[in-house]
Amino acid sequence: MFKLFAGLDVSTQSTKLVIIDLKTEEVVYVNSVNYDADLPHYNTENGAIKGLGEGVSESDPKMWIEAVDRVFESAKNAGIAMAQIGCIAVSGQQHGLVALDAKGNLARPRSKLWNDFSTLEECEILTEKVGGLEQIVQEVGNSQRTGYTAAKIFHMVRHEPETYRRTATLFLVHNYMNYYLTGGVCVMEPGDASGMALWNPANGQWSQKVIAAIAPDLAEKLPEIKPSDRTIGAINPELAAKFGFSEECRIDAGCGDNMYGAVGTGNVEPGIVTVSLGTSGTAYTFMEKPYIDPTGEIAAFCDSTGHYLPLLCVSNLANGYNEFLKIHGLSHAEFDNMLDLTPAANNGRILIPWYVGERTPDVPLAAPLYFGFGLADFTQEKLSRAIIEGHILNLYTGFKRMPVKVREIRLTGGLSRSDTWCQTIADIFEAETVRVAGEGAALGAALHAAWVWKKEREGAVSLADLVKPFVVLDEKHRRQPIQENVKVYRKQKELFDALSKRIRGLDGADPFKLRSEIL
Repeated sequence: MFKLFAGLDVSTQSTKLVIIDLKTEEVVYVNSVNYDADLPHYNTENGAIKGLGEGVSESDPKMWIEAVDRVFESAKNAGIAMAQIGCIAVSGQQHGLVALDAKGNLARPRSKLWNDFSTLEECEILTEKVGGLEQIVQEVGNSQRTGYTAAKIFHMVRHEPETYRRTATLFLVHNYMNYYLTGGVCVMEPGDASGMALWNPANGQWSQKVIAAIAPDLAEKLPEIKPSDRTIGAINPELAAKFGFSEECRIDAGCGDNMYGAVGTGNVEPGIVTVSLGTSGTAYTFMEKPYIDPTGEIAAFCDSTGHYLPLLCVSNLANGYNEFLKIHGLSHAEFDNMLDLTPAANNGRILIPWYVGERTPDVPLAAPLYFGFGLADFTQEKLSRAIIEGHILNLYTGFKRMPVKVREIRLTGGLSRSDTWCQTIADIFEAETVRVAGEGAALGAALHAAWVWKKEREGAVSLADLVKPFVVLDEKHRRQPIQENVKVYRKQKELFDALSKRIRGLDGADPFKLRSEIL
C-alpha cells in the first residue's frame, strides 16, 4: 500500500518537504515555505524575530507548525497521493529550545535558536560549577557553548523563573514537531539530544552533575531518550483527515539537520566528509565509535543510525561572503572572475572572518581581523581572495582536529554551486571534492523514514544501498587539489592558525615570520 515517504526539514529560515517514491527510486515532490517571505506576520528576518536585541535569536514555534501545514496542503493540492505515504521524518535545526506547559501549550511563546549568543554568562557559570572544561567534556562529551541547549535552559532558570516553573516539557525543535505530528508523543532520540550539552553520546546517559547545576527538578522536564532508528507512533488522526494521510502513516523518531544532511549526501560509511556551505558552515563524518575532543571544538554527536557523527560548526561562512557581494554589487560569477586576478594565498594577506560571534573557535564576542594588508590593498580583487580563503581556512582550522582519513568531501548548500569554492576547498583540505545535487537534510529525512519503515517490517536493511540511487553527485563540480596551490596553502594554514591563537591570547607561531615565508 505504501510506496511514498516524506521528509520535513524545519530549518532556521524555511521549512521544506521532500517526498520520495521508493519503488521508482525518485523524488516526486519538493516544496518549501520561506518564513520571511511567506509568513510575514511573524516579523522575522532570516527566520528570527526582528528587534530582540544584540545576540538574541528567537522564533515563534507556531510559525513552524504553520509552515508544515502549508507544505502538506500544497502537496495535497498538487495531486500527491498522501494516503500512500508510509512514514514521515522531521529534520530540525539543532539546539533550539521549546518549552511546553502541562497542557501541551507553549510555556514560553518563543524558542531560542542555535544562533542565539545571549547565554555566554550561563556557559561560563555552568562550566565553573561543574569543575572546568575538562570536567564538562567528561560529563557530556562537549564543552558548554552558547549554541547548545543546556545554557538556554539555564538562562530561563536564571532570568525567567516563572516561565521555567510553568514548564512541564523541554523539547528540541524536531521533537516539538513530532509532538505535533503524533498528537502528543513526548520523546527524544540520541542524535539531536547529544547536541544539548546535557546528554553524553559516549555513555548514553544524562549528566546528573550538569542537570543539578541548572535546576534540581530539570530531569523531570526532560523526555525519555529512545532509539533514532525507530518510529515513535502514528500520525495524529486529525492531521490524517485534514491532509489525506492514512491513519497507519508512521512518524519517524526524527533527528537534527546535520544528521539527516549526512544521510542525504550518502555520508553513511567511513571516509566520506560532508561540508555544508550555508550561512554557517559545518563539516562532519560517519564514525563507528564516538570521538570526544578534549577541547570541545569538535562536537561529539550521535548520528541517526546508531553510530556517531563528529561535527565541526563555524558560525561565519556565507554571511560574510553574501554581505561582501551586496556591498560591492557583485554577482557570484563576477566574484569568481575576480579570483583570477590574485594568486592562491593572496601574498600573505589573511582575513579572520569572525563577523558575528564565532562558535569554532569559541569566541562569542569576536570581531574580524585583516592581516598583511597595506593601505592600497583594500581592493575588490584582494578582498575577494581574502573572503573566500578566510572562510575556508577558518573551517579547516577546526576540522583538522577530526580523526578521519578523508576519501572524499561532499559539498552541499548554496555555495557548493561555485567552481571557485569547490576548488579552494579541495586545495586547502587537500582532498577530492564533489558537489551533491539534491535536497540535503529534507531528502535525508525522507530516506531515513523509508529505512526505518522497512526495518520494522523486513528486519535488517542496508541504509547505504537504499540511499545510493537518490544521492546524485554533480560530476561537473568534482575537483582534485591543485598541487601548486596545496604547497602555498600549507604555509597559509600555519599563518591562519598562528593568528587565530595569538588574538585569543594563546601560544602560537610568529605570524610575521610565516607571512615572510609565503612572500
